[in-house]
Amino acid sequence: MYEMARKGGKSTPSSEPLRLFYIFYNQERWDNWLKTLRESSFEVDPRSEEMPEGFRMLDSFSEDITVSVLKIIRLYQNNRFDKEEATRKLEEVERIVMSNLPPDLEDVIELLQLPKAVLFAACRKYLDGSYEKDIKTLVKNGRALEQDDMERALDVAAQIGASVIDGASCCRKYLKDDLEQPTLFDEWLIECERMNEAMDSLEDFDEQAGEDE
Repeated sequence: MYEMARKGGKSTPSSEPLRLFYIFYNQERWDNWLKTLRESSFEVDPRSEEMPEGFRMLDSFSEDITVSVLKIIRLYQNNRFDKEEATRKLEEVERIVMSNLPPDLEDVIELLQLPKAVLFAACRKYLDGSYEKDIKTLVKNGRALEQDDMERALDVAAQIGASVIDGASCCRKYLKDDLEQPTLFDEWLIECERMNEAMDSLEDFDEQAGEDE
């Protein structure tokens, strides 16, 4: 998932703190996922209730991005990165994920990019510290806005995501029971729930220096 190594490969007696080097989401990783998607079938088998292989891969792709992005935030929380460095690394990943739309996978990648808009927006809000924390009210406001002003609805969803990064629980109970045709705001709430799960999985991330995760 990520790699880290001591500078120079050897420990040396020094009063300086251990410096760790993290390799985050990069173009090669993105391209490898695209290759996997191209080799996967998205055809629905009417004889099976199982999700097509391509959509299972897409879900794993989505989870990989969410966890990778939130590792940057966790390192910021652990004082490994300052705000400037965390913002820069976040922007680097965002350029890869949100700027690439290969023609042969355009429809598929759009399914991935739409929910990720709230992931990156929420991380920026968290780093800036500018967000409301009343999730119940935010969900209500976001649902009221989603038909008329998607930009403001995204801003509301990003505040929910920032609150999740900050430790709030969300968003399963706010999701509609029937999600056969989720709205875009529902997709953003689903992503916030995925962020919630990812932050829980990263609770001990970076606590033991020098070990791969």
